[in-house]
Amino acid sequence: MVSADAIRTAVGILGNAISLGLFLSPLPTFVRICKKGSVEEFSVVPYVATLLNCMMWVVYGLPVVHPHSTLVLTINGSGMAIELAYVLLFLIYARSGKQRGKVAAILAAETTFVAAVALVVLTTVHTNDRRSMVVGVLCVVFGAMMYAAPLSVMKMVIETKSVEFMPLTLSLASLFNGLCWTAYALIRFDLYITRERYERWALYETGNHEAIPSHDADASSSFGLFCMQIPNALGVAFAVAQLVLYAVYYSSTQRQIAGRRRKAAEAEMAEVVVVQAVDANNDKAGSGAAAK
Repeated sequence: MVSADAIRTAVGILGNAISLGLFLSPLPTFVRICKKGSVEEFSVVPYVATLLNCMMWVVYGLPVVHPHSTLVLTINGSGMAIELAYVLLFLIYARSGKQRGKVAAILAAETTFVAAVALVVLTTVHTNDRRSMVVGVLCVVFGAMMYAAPLSVMKMVIETKSVEFMPLTLSLASLFNGLCWTAYALIRFDLYITRERYERWALYETGNHEAIPSHDADASSSFGLFCMQIPNALGVAFAVAQLVLYAVYYSSTQRQIAGRRRKAAEAEMAEVVVVQAVDANNDKAGSGAAAK
């Protein structure tokens, strides 16, 4: 019979793969931005929120904060690099200097905040358990913010009745990511994706009973479930809401896009007619001058 730990490990590996897919899902959006040379009406909020979340998890995965967190470090380090690239593209292709300044200010504030958190935790908190708890709580908070970031985009979708600037790939990736990590948490209760209960069991099996933490395991597990479920439940809920909006406004979006293309074609045709008329008038004028 397959153990819960084996299933959980498999789900964790799958979760890392899906998380990478989540980070890469906006690529079609940024290909479009690069081709058009403008961020148009796309919002930077989901990307700066995800960047902050990844930076906090990188701090959490540091050996001096939570040892043996290679998977946490690698996936969130990759996510941090990818999201930073997205934000830099927003800086390059911003529609105005004001928008560029706003994005730069957010990026500077996030970097300063994470550096300050790391400095304070490493200099004032002196055990790995306490460092993990402090940074872990912040990771939960910013994870919830990352999943809530699409609210601004959803508001624009409702106002414009268009899902053109709400990427479907990002919504789908958020849904699968939230579902996977929710399953990971439910298979075996976990606090900030740590191995606390495994460590307690290992200490018990080796006979090192005195080293086992004295706090109640059930309370710890319940708190761990609570902490993990908040951001992932939000992620699932917001992703489902985005997909519902996508289904509701897909037809109106296609009509709007078709209308813009039709107007552009008509304007181009009108410009061609005007140019031809001007050329014809110039030819007539030239002929008249030659006849004289």
